[in-house]
Amino acid sequence: MSARSRFARAGLGVLGAACALTLFAGTAGAAVGQPGADSIGDPYYPGAGNGGYDVAHYDIRLTYQPATDQLAGTTTILARTTQDLSSFNLDFLLKVSSVRVNNAPAQFSQADGELVVRPAASLAKNTDVTVVVRYADVPSTVEHDGYTSWVRTADGALAVDEPNSAPWWFPSNNHPLDKATYDVSVAVPDDVSALSNGTLVRTSKDIAGWTRWSWRSTQPQATYLAFLVVGKYDIHSGTAPNGQPFLTAYGADLGASTDAAKASVQRTPEILDFLSDQFGAYPFEAQGGVVSTGLGFALETQTRPVYSDRFFLRGSNTSVVVHENAHQWFGDSVSVHGWRDIWLNEGFASYAEWLWSEAEGEGTAQQLADYIYDYYPADHEFWQVLPGDPGPENQFDDAVYDRGALTLQALRNAVGDEAFFTIIRTWVAEHRYGNGTIEQFVALAEKISGKPLYDLFQTWLFTKGKPADSAAVGVSSAPARATVAEPKSFATLRETHALLARSGG
Repeated sequence: MSARSRFARAGLGVLGAACALTLFAGTAGAAVGQPGADSIGDPYYPGAGNGGYDVAHYDIRLTYQPATDQLAGTTTILARTTQDLSSFNLDFLLKVSSVRVNNAPAQFSQADGELVVRPAASLAKNTDVTVVVRYADVPSTVEHDGYTSWVRTADGALAVDEPNSAPWWFPSNNHPLDKATYDVSVAVPDDVSALSNGTLVRTSKDIAGWTRWSWRSTQPQATYLAFLVVGKYDIHSGTAPNGQPFLTAYGADLGASTDAAKASVQRTPEILDFLSDQFGAYPFEAQGGVVSTGLGFALETQTRPVYSDRFFLRGSNTSVVVHENAHQWFGDSVSVHGWRDIWLNEGFASYAEWLWSEAEGEGTAQQLADYIYDYYPADHEFWQVLPGDPGPENQFDDAVYDRGALTLQALRNAVGDEAFFTIIRTWVAEHRYGNGTIEQFVALAEKISGKPLYDLFQTWLFTKGKPADSAAVGVSSAPARATVAEPKSFATLRETHALLARSGG
C-alpha cells in the first residue's frame, strides 16, 4: 500500500498541535460559540484532523506550472457543523490569500500547519457550511517538521504520501475519520498531464497552451488517499470487463522497466476480479494505476494506486498490484478508525498477496506462513513489534505486514475456511465506506465463528516474542514444515515488502 511518510518514521504528529493564534487577516466580525478542536484526537498523530464539523465534499480547482512549481487556486469545502462554532481549523500549509464562509469574508490565521478560520457570524450546530479557500505557493519549498510531502520532478510533481499529503495541496480535515467525495480540476501546460482519483470527467483547453484535467471521486475517500500527479505520462484509457473506466499511466522516463510495469499494472482488472471473489464486490467506480520514477514506494490511492518504477526493475510484479488493490477494500473502503489500527490495512493487503500466490501456483498461504514463521529467528527484533499497536515509529514495520498476515492465517486455521472468508466478507460489507477498529474485527470474528479468539489475537497482535510453534497459532508442525521448500513467490514478496515497509504502502 502505503507510502510511509517521514512523519510516521519519526513518530511525530502529522501536523503538530496548533500554536497560539497570532495575527488574524480578513474583515472584522465577532462570532460567538466555541472553537472547533484543533485535533481529531488520534494519539499517534496528535495534531491530525480537527473537530466541530464533518466534510461532505471537496471541490479542488487549481493551476500548476511545473517550470516554477507554482500551485494556485481554490478549494471549496462543503461541510456540516457538529457543534456551535465560533471558529474552526483546517489542516493546511500553503499561503492563503482569502477565506470565505457562506460567501462572507472570514478572518483567518496560519500557524504550525493549521489554518484557523473565524467566520463573520457564528455557525449553529447541524447546519451546512460552504468554505472557500484561495491560495498560492511553491509546495516543494514548504516544510513542516523538517520535511515536505510534495515531490517536485523534472517535468512536474507528485502529491502522494501516507499518512499525510493533503496539507501540501488542499486544505482539509486531514484524518481517515472524516471522508468525503471529491472533484479535482487542475490546469497544466499542454505537454504534461494532471492525474488524480476516480473518473476523468473531461479535459478542456480554456486557455491557449494549457489543458485542464477534471476528475471526480463519487465514493467517500480519506484525505491521504487523494492524490495529484503531474508530468509526462503515457496514458492508456479503456473499459474494464465489468464496464468501469480503466485508466493507467506510465512515466515517460521509465526506460527499461516500462514493459514490466505495463505487464503488471495492465492486469489490474483481472486482479480486482480475483480479489472480488475473495472479499466481495469491488467498492469503487473506477480502476487503474500510475507508475512513476518520482517516488520510492507504492500507495493505495483510491481507485488508482501509484507505484514506484522500482517495483518493476527486475521484471513484472503482480504482488505489489495485488497488495495495493487489496487496500481498496482494506484501508480505502474500510478505513482505520485511528492509525493504531493499521494492521487492518497492511496485514490484510499482505495476506491478499498470499492468496494470489496460491492461486498462481507459487506457494500456498500455509506454505508462506510456515516459511515466514521460520524466516525470523526467535531473537529477531521482528517479534518485538506489536502489529496491533506498533506505535507511530513502527507503523510500517515488516512485522505489521508479515506478522499481520500470519495472524490471519492463524485465524483461518482456527475457524476454518468457510467461517474465515465469511468473517472477511462481512467485515468489508458492514463497514463499507466507513471506519473500523481491531476490537470490532475481533468481536465480529468471534460472533461469526462461535469461538473464543481473544487469546489468538492477543498472542499474534499484542504480545512480544515469537508465538509457540503449533497449528493452534497458525503454523504447521515442525516436521511437516521441514519438508517445505521456499515458495516460489517468497523472493518477490520479500523484495516488495522491503520496499513497502521502508516507505509505507
